[in-house]
Amino acid sequence: MAITETIERFRGLIIQIATPHSTGTGFYISQSNLIVTNEHVARDNRSVVVKGEQFEKQMSEVLYLDSRLDLAFLAAPVMKGKIETPDWIAKPIREGDGVLAIGHPYGLKYATTNGIISNVHHDMKGVRYIQHDAALNPGNSGGPLVTHEGEIAGMNTFIVRDGNNLGFSLPAETLADTLQEFASGKGSHAMRCHSCSNVLFADQIEDSYCSFCGAKAILPNEVEEYDPVGVSKTIESTLTSLGHNVALARIGPNHWQISEGSAKITLSYHGESGLIVGDALLAELPKSQIKPIYQYLLAENYHLENLSLSVRGNEIILSLIIFDRYLNVDTASSLMKHLFEKADYYDTILVEKYGALWKKEA
Repeated sequence: MAITETIERFRGLIIQIATPHSTGTGFYISQSNLIVTNEHVARDNRSVVVKGEQFEKQMSEVLYLDSRLDLAFLAAPVMKGKIETPDWIAKPIREGDGVLAIGHPYGLKYATTNGIISNVHHDMKGVRYIQHDAALNPGNSGGPLVTHEGEIAGMNTFIVRDGNNLGFSLPAETLADTLQEFASGKGSHAMRCHSCSNVLFADQIEDSYCSFCGAKAILPNEVEEYDPVGVSKTIESTLTSLGHNVALARIGPNHWQISEGSAKITLSYHGESGLIVGDALLAELPKSQIKPIYQYLLAENYHLENLSLSVRGNEIILSLIIFDRYLNVDTASSLMKHLFEKADYYDTILVEKYGALWKKEA
């Protein structure tokens, strides 16, 4: 199978994942009807935001957490169409084999990197990993490591900082064995004990302690739910007052993404500078007839209050800046509502009247 065919084969399986704490990648396992990802991506959450090619952005329940293997399982959403995950690796992988690391960090495009396996038996704290040099970025955590023939070799787990593309992936065999252990609970929430390494279900945990070794044990559905504080709490209260689902809006630490009509707006809070920034990517500049667009943007900026239109590269942006010392729900509601409504208004005008191009979906 050609590498390009392999890349396309996995496009529908790759899942974007976001929580109030982090973002990452997961992939769908049709044989188990689960999304798999890293534990450090789903940690401290009862549910996470997921988005894929086959379904709209929605919440997905965390069903299994495994800090020893850095592995988590999420409930799979209802797909628009039927997709099948390729079989687990059919033949042993060897040093020198070519592999692809596939990921889809939240808000960024589907991406692949090519590399070579350098060690198939790298042992770290009793866990076997595949070592390879396919470049991994932080948001790629939880994505699949795939052979050039289109078979799943493992799950990308971590990199060595300043290690010149030194990446490590949990082998597919380990992932398959854990899925089988989890399946014995028939859909119940589960976790792996960090002390004795047993997979625990509710009937094997007594007063939040492992019944085998006595270590602390908390199931995914019992973790403390996220509760924002300070400026983040004010921002989320504001979004709620405007009718938005804040759980779905969270796309990482102090970052939110809102849909308003055809517009998508990203909000971010920068604590060091004390700024809350709202950016709406309205449209993209065409290759010709650009002057009328610039004239329109300049004329609109003359009349706008609290908002500004700008061009970054070929993207037309509508922005709002609020200083946190002036932030309260009343003032923020008025300013954010103005941003959302104007974003939905301007993207349509720019495309239909001035020939701008609809923004490309990530």
